[in-house]
Amino acid sequence: MQTLSETRCFGRTQHVLTHRSEATGTDMTFGLYLPPGAAAAAPVPLLWYLSGLTCTHENAMVKAGAQAHAAEAGIALCFPDTSPRGEGVADDDAYDLGQGAGFYVDATEAPWSPHFRMKSYLAGELPALLARHFPVDPGRQGITGHSMGGHGALTLAMTDPGRFRSVSAFSPICNPTESDWGRKQLTAYLGPDTERWAEADATRLMEATGLDIPLLLDTGTADQFWDLLGTEAFAAACARARAPAQIRLQPGYDHSYFFVSTFIADHIAFHAEALWS
Repeated sequence: MQTLSETRCFGRTQHVLTHRSEATGTDMTFGLYLPPGAAAAAPVPLLWYLSGLTCTHENAMVKAGAQAHAAEAGIALCFPDTSPRGEGVADDDAYDLGQGAGFYVDATEAPWSPHFRMKSYLAGELPALLARHFPVDPGRQGITGHSMGGHGALTLAMTDPGRFRSVSAFSPICNPTESDWGRKQLTAYLGPDTERWAEADATRLMEATGLDIPLLLDTGTADQFWDLLGTEAFAAACARARAPAQIRLQPGYDHSYFFVSTFIADHIAFHAEALWS
């Protein structure tokens, strides 16, 4: 690993680091905030924040206002990138495919399959790297995310049972197999067989396996992308599965980081309750 920056933040440090990833075959950059009190003899819980389309590790790290609440709760925060990047990495002219739009899946189709392996990166490689080098407790993890990152948080929580104690999401893409924010990308990354898309769709996963950890979901009623998110389908699937879910519609809020920063304290408190219990 190489340290790109270390910045004093609410009594401890906001790190930005880069490393060579075996999963993606590229250099990957991520942010890691460690709260006061984190030490080898006292590792702290870890909350993952997955960002949305066009974002890097930096968007939520700078805009969400999460560090103050994480410091108070004694929780570390990891902000991964949204896709592999760099020379030789496939891309597309559209904002919602290619670099910045990895959708947290392992691509099987050309030209994406050599590098677009974000699920493997986040399910195995990066968590192991953090556990080796930083005072975080791999037995106490939660996951959250926004938009495409909310999709990633939900699907990772449901396809990696036992790893997370809690999951939350801001305006997640909940039903991508039925959305223009999904069908295009899943066809490109996973091929045209829609049965192969099931593990990348939180609504289908909820219907198939349910969820046995606490879930908090916030979406704004003025979200300009409401028709692409599938919130209603996911809520119905949660009800049928009797999942322990809180699904909140926030009056007048849109899809922006103003919305995320308004409710980030609620989400960190929600995770802290599960992670410190």
